[in-house]
Amino acid sequence: MNILYVEDEAKIADFVCAGLKEQGFVVEHHDNGNEGYARALDQEYDVIVLDIMVPGKDGLAILKGLRHEGRNTPVILLTARNELDDRLQGLNLGADDYLAKPFFVEELVARIHAVVRRVSGERQNLLQVGPLKLDRITREAACSEQTVELTSREFNLLEYLMRSPGRVFTRTQILEHVWGYDFNPSTNVVDVCIQRIRKKIEPLASERWIESVRGVGYRFRKAES
Repeated sequence: MNILYVEDEAKIADFVCAGLKEQGFVVEHHDNGNEGYARALDQEYDVIVLDIMVPGKDGLAILKGLRHEGRNTPVILLTARNELDDRLQGLNLGADDYLAKPFFVEELVARIHAVVRRVSGERQNLLQVGPLKLDRITREAACSEQTVELTSREFNLLEYLMRSPGRVFTRTQILEHVWGYDFNPSTNVVDVCIQRIRKKIEPLASERWIESVRGVGYRFRKAES
């Protein structure tokens, strides 16, 4: 299991890294929030363990940025502060668990296993980019925490685009995947469906997330940090 660990206190970091490695984890440690955030965006990890108080981006800023980017990697927050406001803020930003210092490495290991078990079934079914969320099991959509009523076709089209933010899909690709038929290229069924989706989500998102690429097709915009 690959772990990204962001902690600036050298003694604690050495102790935790040694303990995690003894348990068979592969640990990548960074003592600066900016470096940790860059790695979290660039690489895939099973769990990210963040100390709240680190130089550069602090743990809460890293967490907020990751969730805004649609990264659903499980995150455990660590802090010497144990005030209720800190715990609530972290959980409201999308943290999966919270552990106050001092702690036993064995407890952190147990928390890591617990969040991986918990989210393995949940997160693979939840798709989020920016303010938009799709639940693939219930087939429910939400934008800025407000429910969006989509037809089955609209849901499938939106899911197809959101699975690859920034990638441009041609109308033919969308037709083949969403409708499952080889339509006449001159049909405007894709454009009509896109317009219906936009009318439903843009008043809630306050900006355009499905972008038109002239002469090619459409793409779902990447979320900005």
